[in-house]
Amino acid sequence: MHRSYSMRSTRAPTASQIQNPPPPPSSTKSGRLFGRGGLGHALRRNTAGAFGPDLAKKLSQLVKMEKNVMRSLEMVAKERMEVAQQLSLWGEACDEDVSDVTDKLGVLLYEIGELEDQYVDRYDQYRITMKSIRNIEASVQPSRDRKQKITDQIAHLKYKEPNSPKIVVLEQELVRAEAESLVAEAQLSNITREKIKAAYSYQFDALREHAEKVAIIASYGKHLLDLIDDTPVTPGETRPAYDGYEASKAIIQDCEDSLTNWVAQNAAVTAKLSTRARTLSQRRRNNIKARTEGQVPGHGLDLSAQDAPLSDRDAWVPAGQHGEEYAAEEEEGVGEEDDVDAPSHTVVDTEASPNGEQRGRNHDPVGA
Repeated sequence: MHRSYSMRSTRAPTASQIQNPPPPPSSTKSGRLFGRGGLGHALRRNTAGAFGPDLAKKLSQLVKMEKNVMRSLEMVAKERMEVAQQLSLWGEACDEDVSDVTDKLGVLLYEIGELEDQYVDRYDQYRITMKSIRNIEASVQPSRDRKQKITDQIAHLKYKEPNSPKIVVLEQELVRAEAESLVAEAQLSNITREKIKAAYSYQFDALREHAEKVAIIASYGKHLLDLIDDTPVTPGETRPAYDGYEASKAIIQDCEDSLTNWVAQNAAVTAKLSTRARTLSQRRRNNIKARTEGQVPGHGLDLSAQDAPLSDRDAWVPAGQHGEEYAAEEEEGVGEEDDVDAPSHTVVDTEASPNGEQRGRNHDPVGA
């Protein structure tokens, strides 16, 4: 600030910065084409989902809306620092106690503006991670489109030329396209779950740190206000000389020490789940852990102890199509890593009879 002890002087990194190094400056702080105002906000919001693959349109719009949020946060941070400076300048002409306290309050408010600016940088880490999900969605769209296009071509030929030899060729292409799409969809599912947990961990950790530090500053600001003598005086009466300079400086120093030593482990606000919420959450985590431990790397899932039927009927494939599926996967280069989560099926031996009927192993009914 302009004359008092300032928290903005050069200092060593805080404990939280050592534990969690700050990210690079936000990507929204440069390259502004339409400035800070509403035109850029409205343009980004309205055009975000107008281009690109259908699968990624909704997330593209979310990413652009978050960019608007970050631009707004930047503006708030800058204007808060300007307000802090103006408060200190106004207080210069007041009585000694008001002048000293408003100057120190300006220091605290300026620090809040700096914290908000740092929060924007950490918020950008969340937004960048969400953008990576959007990029994966965009890369999956071509495989979906190719499969749909082949399906439409087969349906058209079966309607126009039921005996066309192209149908067989297209059906083989469809098998390969389905295998390719299956791998892409599995990757999208896995990456989405991984990235969304990482993205919102960035946001909530940043929000928690920002909120805790703002609460610390607000508490010390209240202590500063106690230094102002608001006892009414009669006209012509002189107030006692102000003797709180050292006290106000000590309060600022204590505030800086509190901010410097703050770490997430010592946060004052913690989430306390009810017994029911804690039990249900733990049950969910145990279920996930049990399924994870049932996987043997390189050997798919261990289903030896599982006797419950599959709940997804679409997961079943007719026996005669298994050979084509596996052959298609080999052609596309699908390895064991891509099939870790695929359930193992037993292929039924079939052979064609002279009249074209498919015959398989006959299982005698019990008691026959």
